[in-house]
Amino acid sequence: MLDRTNVVYRYDGSFHGLLCCIWQCFKRKEFPLSIETWERGQETLFPICTVETDPQRAAKVKKAIAQRICTEAAELVRLSFLTCLPQKETHILRFLEEGFRYGRSIMGMLALDCVHTLQKAVRNLTGEAHLLCGFLRFTDTGQALTAVIEPKNYVLPLLVKHFSGRYPQEAFLIYDKTHAMALVHCPPHCRILPLESLMVLQPDGEERKYRDLWRLFYHTVSIEERYNPKCRMTHMPKRYWNNMTEFQHDEKTPIPETERLGMDVYKGLQEI
Repeated sequence: MLDRTNVVYRYDGSFHGLLCCIWQCFKRKEFPLSIETWERGQETLFPICTVETDPQRAAKVKKAIAQRICTEAAELVRLSFLTCLPQKETHILRFLEEGFRYGRSIMGMLALDCVHTLQKAVRNLTGEAHLLCGFLRFTDTGQALTAVIEPKNYVLPLLVKHFSGRYPQEAFLIYDKTHAMALVHCPPHCRILPLESLMVLQPDGEERKYRDLWRLFYHTVSIEERYNPKCRMTHMPKRYWNNMTEFQHDEKTPIPETERLGMDVYKGLQEI
C-alpha cells in the first residue's frame, strides 16, 4: 500500500510522463496529493516533485501492468488517459494500486470507485469517438480534406484507424480545436501533431455546390410531420452542430421553415 503524502507531482502531460510518475510513486511508496501537468499546475504551498519523462521507465511500467494485472487493465489505463475525467491521473494511480494488489480480478470489481469511475470515463470517450465517426464533416480545399472537431475527450488516437481505413489514398487533416492537436494523414503516413490554430479556407464554387446538394438531400429526406427538435438534440447533441455542413447555412440559401423552427425552439430552451 502507498502512504498518503502532501507532495504534488508534476509532469509534462504525456502518457509516458504519467507512467514515470507512477514508477516514482511505487519506488518512493507514496500516494501524492495530486498529479498534474505543468500547464494545469497552480501555485501551492505543498512540496512539488518534478518527474522527468524516461521512455525506459515508462516501458517497464507498461510491461508490469500487463504482466501483474492483465492486458485489459493496461488498455483501460491507456484509454483513461485520453478522457476528460477530472484528476484522471489520481484515479489511474488508485486503480493501479488496487490492481497490483488483486491482480486480474480487479477488472470485475465494479464496486470499487476507481474501477467504476475509469470504466465510465472510457465509455464516454469511446462513445464520443463513435459519434464523431458519423458527425465529422470534411471540406475539400483542393489540396487535402479538412475537418474541424471540438470534442470533450482526446479522441484523435481513436479516429486514426477508422478514417485511415476509410480514406487510405486521401490526404486529410482533422483538427481538434479543443486540445490544439491535428491528425494528419498523408499516404501512407499518419501522425498526430500539435497545432495551435487552423485557418480554414473558404469553400470554392465546387465545394459550395456539393454542400448545397448535401443540404438539399438532408432536408428532402426529412419528414415535416415528424419534425422533433428535442429528439434530434438527444441523438445529435447540439455541441456538434457548429462543424456539421447540414447546419451551416449559406446566406444565399434560405433556411427551411422546419429548420428555423428548430433554432427558435433551442433558443427558447436556453432561456428557460
